[in-house]
Amino acid sequence: VMKSPGIPDRAPLVTEITRQGIAIVSEIEFAGKYNTAPTICITGSNGKTTTTLLTGHILRKAGVNVGVAGNVGKSFAWMLAKEKHDVFVLEISSFQLDGMTDFRADIAVLLNITPDHLDRYDYDFEKYRQSKFRIMQNQTAAQYFVYCADDPVITKNLPVGTSGPTLIPFSTQQILTKGAWIENNKLIYNMDQEKLSMELGELGLIGRHNIYNSMASGIAAKLYDIRKEVIRNGLSDFQGVEHRLNSIGFVRGVEFINDSKATNVNSAWYALESMTKPVVWIVGGQDKGNDYMPLKDLVKEKVKAIVCLGLENKSIIEAFADSVSDIYETQSANEAVKVAYLAANPGDVVLLSPACASFDLFENFEDRGRQFKQAFLNL
Repeated sequence: VMKSPGIPDRAPLVTEITRQGIAIVSEIEFAGKYNTAPTICITGSNGKTTTTLLTGHILRKAGVNVGVAGNVGKSFAWMLAKEKHDVFVLEISSFQLDGMTDFRADIAVLLNITPDHLDRYDYDFEKYRQSKFRIMQNQTAAQYFVYCADDPVITKNLPVGTSGPTLIPFSTQQILTKGAWIENNKLIYNMDQEKLSMELGELGLIGRHNIYNSMASGIAAKLYDIRKEVIRNGLSDFQGVEHRLNSIGFVRGVEFINDSKATNVNSAWYALESMTKPVVWIVGGQDKGNDYMPLKDLVKEKVKAIVCLGLENKSIIEAFADSVSDIYETQSANEAVKVAYLAANPGDVVLLSPACASFDLFENFEDRGRQFKQAFLNL
């Protein structure tokens, strides 16, 4: 049985199939049996869509016939059935990883591991961590594992021994000898003694989290033997991902930013961390077992008002009541935007960065982002 990743393993139909001894696989596992092209597979709690699309962008600039699929765009199986590509760049979620057994990535990328979807993992972070590490399953010394050396969860659980893949780290906090790092405000790639150096200001994407995404994409492209000049150009002119820290415009001096794709606390942290203006923060939705404590200091420093957008806002209000005096509750994008606009002054920013899933009020995060943009246009 090939199961949609959105269906939980504890659903009655799924448990009955398992009880009967029938194998349940993800679409990635199923499609992989028909694939002969190399695969670059990207996962992480945050940044995987941006990194996947950026990697595909660089390969296209090099003239590579690349298919970008998986958890973004069309499915891997659809691509294999309908199109022919020389390489696939696949975004793979933890839910898709859970249904993979024999599949093997040629280049595996693990961006970060922070608490997310814990409701699907019995609120056990270790189970979620194990799921993310499945991105490197079945890899041998002939494959590559690209990882963030600044993530303590990843570094603590790196494989020991010589039978696994070649490990390629990236870091903004350490100077490395191989991989990607920052030195003298420059982004340095060093692969096989061939260095690429570019100013951080040349990157098309802004924010600390996007430095990590750019590092991972550049390494993956270099491992696929893309020329340095093409990698530099691709990293410079990539325009970003819809619903991920997109400025959608100004109304009377108030900027509105759509970060609807921030469906967990860590994504919201990166968004708040990158803000340089006073923030009216639109937050909330379907809580996945969130711990809001990592946001407390940033909220105290940067947020002047909170607008809750969700059916159940109790945990958000309890987390930030002692940090922000003005907290409002709303249950539609239109209402949230109107309330946020009234709470803002010229020079402020209204930031939709929900830290929660969207399924209580919206079809998905794209629907939430579109409704936010329409509400902005209605002002």
